[in-house]
Amino acid sequence: MNLWLIFLFPLAGFLINGIWGRRLARPLINTVAIGSVALSFLYVLFVLSRLWPIDTAVGEHCFTWIQSGFLNVGFDLVVDRLTAVMLLIVTGVGLIIHIYSTGYMAHEEGYWRFFSYLNLFMFFMLVLVLGSNLLVAFVGWEGVGLCSYLLIAFYFKETWASNAGNKAFIVNRIGDFGFMLGILLTVATFHTLDFGKLAAQMTNLPAQATTGVITAIALLLFVGATGKSAQIPLYVWLPDAMAGPTPVSALIHAATMVTAGVYMTARVAFFYNHAPSAMTVVAVIGLATAVVAATIGITQTDIKRVYAYSTVSQLGYMFLGAGVGAYSASIFHVMTHAFFKALLFLGAGSVIHGLSGEQDLRHMGGLRKYMPITCVTLLVASLAISGVPGFSGFFSKDAILSAAYAHSPWMFWVGAITAGITAFYVFRAFFLTFMGDYRGHHHPHESPASMTIPLIVLAILSAGGGFINIPGFLSQAYPLAEHENSTAMIISASFGILGIVIAALMYWIRPSLAESARRAAGPLYTLVSNKYYVDEMYQTAVVKPLVGTSRILLWRGVDEGIIDTGIVNGLARIVRGWGVLFRRLQSGSIRNYATWVLAGSLIVIFVIGLFGGGR
Repeated sequence: MNLWLIFLFPLAGFLINGIWGRRLARPLINTVAIGSVALSFLYVLFVLSRLWPIDTAVGEHCFTWIQSGFLNVGFDLVVDRLTAVMLLIVTGVGLIIHIYSTGYMAHEEGYWRFFSYLNLFMFFMLVLVLGSNLLVAFVGWEGVGLCSYLLIAFYFKETWASNAGNKAFIVNRIGDFGFMLGILLTVATFHTLDFGKLAAQMTNLPAQATTGVITAIALLLFVGATGKSAQIPLYVWLPDAMAGPTPVSALIHAATMVTAGVYMTARVAFFYNHAPSAMTVVAVIGLATAVVAATIGITQTDIKRVYAYSTVSQLGYMFLGAGVGAYSASIFHVMTHAFFKALLFLGAGSVIHGLSGEQDLRHMGGLRKYMPITCVTLLVASLAISGVPGFSGFFSKDAILSAAYAHSPWMFWVGAITAGITAFYVFRAFFLTFMGDYRGHHHPHESPASMTIPLIVLAILSAGGGFINIPGFLSQAYPLAEHENSTAMIISASFGILGIVIAALMYWIRPSLAESARRAAGPLYTLVSNKYYVDEMYQTAVVKPLVGTSRILLWRGVDEGIIDTGIVNGLARIVRGWGVLFRRLQSGSIRNYATWVLAGSLIVIFVIGLFGGGR
């Protein structure tokens, strides 16, 4: 099937725009960037049509990568039902966002660089999804992390952008260290990294066998997932990632890369099914992240940060689903989230574009009159993420909450209340943006067709995407996914609708209520608006001690004290000392030369007499 062609097209786009893009006209850059992703999307459709209904996984061996002792790792690719879903999400949503970017980035410097980075990201994300073993997937895993860094720090001349890029890169490396340890432990335990072979070994493994090792592998891989998918305690990089251009937020930090941790958890479900304690950790961390991020989202005033914290929160729902065994519901939410969250970010980008860069919700309002298409499409996205019945988020989120109810009712109730909080802060942002009177200083205008048409397409998907039966499609691989509970669905949907009503009262009908509530909350509002001071705690407990230790021990102690003074400068002193001696020998004075010759002759005669006189 030549599966490698799927990621070859974006790689070619990256190389063309990356090498020659500076000298190419923008229409040609657009053709290369969008065309490469379109070809990838079309080839995915071709492959899936040939393999449908994909009852068995189809693998493809490209070449042998590592052959050492018992370990044989090939650069191998695979397509199964999970891969098919992810391929369609990555290429389909990626294509829409590439088209949108031509309008949003039209007046930006480094246009060619932006699209070359986007194509490179597509290449690595598709490698991650197609990889049939942990090592190939890890190449894509690290590659998307690199592209995330490059795109977050796209405005690298600005300190805030470079700092955000560095933060994302460093935090993800912490998670990836755990992921690498998980890979090494997998090799040591099972002598293979191939997903199919690992699944076969786990199937034949008694439930109690090597439980501790499997739990360790599952937890180490989850450490990597907490970094990539922004879960507690490694979620702090994602809100700052909004420093990058808005299409980056939509593609990488909402629809694709940040879901890689969820995808990997579902991919290695055979580990988690044999490690119930690890599954509990995944569920609890996911639920805690959903709650914490949702509460922070209530107080944010930057429209992109509101949606950033909603991303962190929704990712928490996905891990809750995986942690209670509802893997297909989790992947279902990955898909619907890709639709409505990409729409939320792109809609926010349209607002920012229409307001000449303004991102503060306090300087918006009344934009429904100036930006009707953006208003309607963002309304659809807000209804979808709030879980309003009939919209895509209702089906996927409530599938997760129904599974949580079957697993542990307290998890369901926490998740349902959090769903209400989500609806509240998302509609808070919507009402502050589009309702009431305009409070800004710019001249609002609707975005061009290159931006609004992708919004309309995503709005259609956000409204109707829930009717795509992903849980049924994946039930062959994840039989534990079905936990329908109509009562749980009604309760969670009711919380969502309640959140919308409260937001309407406070931020549209009677705005004075919002200020009264803020004053009543007092210190609690301050605590939440400062994001629970988590960044400050990291700064105090981690960053400053590391910087201090590095300065005192590594810089002054090792670098200056041992390397510079002891080794480098010490060798220099020795060489200089011998140089001084030899310089005196080469004085240029004949009398001194004669003296040295005489002294040398006497020494030779003495030595010969001392050691050779007996012969």
